[in-house]
Amino acid sequence: MKTKKIWANFSVQDLDRTTKFYTQLGFKHNGASEQLTSFFFGDENFIIHFFLKEVLEQGMKGQIIDTKGGNEIIFTVSADSKEEVNNWEKEVQQAGGTIISKPEEFGKGYYGFVFADPDGHKFNVFYM
Repeated sequence: MKTKKIWANFSVQDLDRTTKFYTQLGFKHNGASEQLTSFFFGDENFIIHFFLKEVLEQGMKGQIIDTKGGNEIIFTVSADSKEEVNNWEKEVQQAGGTIISKPEEFGKGYYGFVFADPDGHKFNVFYM
């Protein structure tokens, strides 16, 4: 099987809140409709679509995990320095995200933190 492109689909409760959060963090908006809002991530423009939960559940033919009770997946956002990691933490808090773990060193040469967006989707900001 040859895959042309891969992207992620997350469920959210409020499209406007999600759009505001990721726009405030500086991600490039990829468009929106009444069912979703979409953003580009990283230099290679990885796409994450944020669908209204009921729309995504219908399309997936099943229940979507409760992000407060478990992890569906954790994406890592790379940083160029410890200072950038620390700045990300401040920006995430200002945008309304939840800091799961403060920036810290873990292992030799690794530094980062984990945050959740307003719907509980977790991201790791990471410098190595």
